[in-house]
Amino acid sequence: MEKIIFSLTSSKNLAKAISKKSGIPMGNSEVLKFADGELMAKCLSDVSGKTCYIVQSTVNPSTETIFEVLMFADALKNGGAFDVILIAPYFGYSRQDRVAVKGEPITAKLVAKMIENSGISRVISADLHTQQIQGFFSIPMINIDTSSLFGKYFAKRFNELGINHSDVCVVSPDHGSANRGRDVSSELDSASLAVIDKRRPAPNKSEVVNVVGNVEGKVCLIVDDIVDTGGTINNAVEALLQKGAKEVYVAATHAILSKGPLNSKIKEFVTTDSVEKEHKGAKVLSLAEIIAQNI
Repeated sequence: MEKIIFSLTSSKNLAKAISKKSGIPMGNSEVLKFADGELMAKCLSDVSGKTCYIVQSTVNPSTETIFEVLMFADALKNGGAFDVILIAPYFGYSRQDRVAVKGEPITAKLVAKMIENSGISRVISADLHTQQIQGFFSIPMINIDTSSLFGKYFAKRFNELGINHSDVCVVSPDHGSANRGRDVSSELDSASLAVIDKRRPAPNKSEVVNVVGNVEGKVCLIVDDIVDTGGTINNAVEALLQKGAKEVYVAATHAILSKGPLNSKIKEFVTTDSVEKEHKGAKVLSLAEIIAQNI
């Protein structure tokens, strides 16, 4: 079965890298925005009988990037595509996965249903905010775990810097990400673990209540999935340094950084290319090889 990869507006460089790693050729697409704000996503390649991959992180402006996916999937089906698969390294609206206050929607579930109804048969993503999002789909939903990618990078990096792994403490910025921190630490010999006990008084705001674990004199590595406003990470960095941490490194899969750069006290910030945005001074690890293996 012949395959073809398409990019829309948010993940053009990653799509090209996946194409190169997988050997699957790129197709041609076009996204237009009319004067009244309406969008159109056009397929400019022959897709008849082909398996088509759409590479698009549904990141800001998330409503538009999601709608581009829905329209383009319809265009591919109208063009006779045999199968349409979505690769969304960053899955937008993933934090709206439950009803926290009466009257709220479960938007992640709504987006999942819209994707299914567009004719897409499978979705591939990376480090979903919560595992339950996979259950919102009745089609296969593959969630790529980047723990090994980050773990191997920092194992090599700390060795280069002469940092003994027993002097490293992997820190989860909240209880929900404790498993992620544990998985990264498994790549580091004898690294310890800690958790930031925090609370959210309001959306996009967090307060550190306590640091659970000993970080005094340690090289701390904070591991998270999404960095949006940076409030959680910045507060965690200050809390760790106040508790006696020697220095702090940060790894986050999806660097949205909607409020600008992170705390300047961070020794090194490492992220992935799930969000194609310039991150000054950051080390960017590509997801292309992992995704190519999955397709």
